[in-house]
Amino acid sequence: MLGTMNPEAPRLRQALSVMQAAEASPQLATLAARAEASTQRLAAVRPLLPGALASQVEAGPLDGGDWCLLVKSSAAAAKLRQMLPMLQGHLRQRGMVVDAIRLKVLAGGRG
Repeated sequence: MLGTMNPEAPRLRQALSVMQAAEASPQLATLAARAEASTQRLAAVRPLLPGALASQVEAGPLDGGDWCLLVKSSAAAAKLRQMLPMLQGHLRQRGMVVDAIRLKVLAGGRG
């Protein structure tokens, strides 16, 4: 009969928070740690970015020593590209070593 509940059907489990899920899975914990490390790096360099440029940049993936910054426009990426050595040096001084910083212009980004 449709619409009737089977009393023996398993009850729905309570939804896990993202943090609980991350703690329960080593792969998710690693992913969460990399995302947090990327966010920390962006927070460290954001004060160095001139005015409007800061709002054009988002933290992207951190993979080993390579860090990706997501940029909203190609013009912002061009300006940011000139600053990469300074940003890497700033991170290095704070113990956040990054071998390379890549820039990715978000879809639809125009200069």
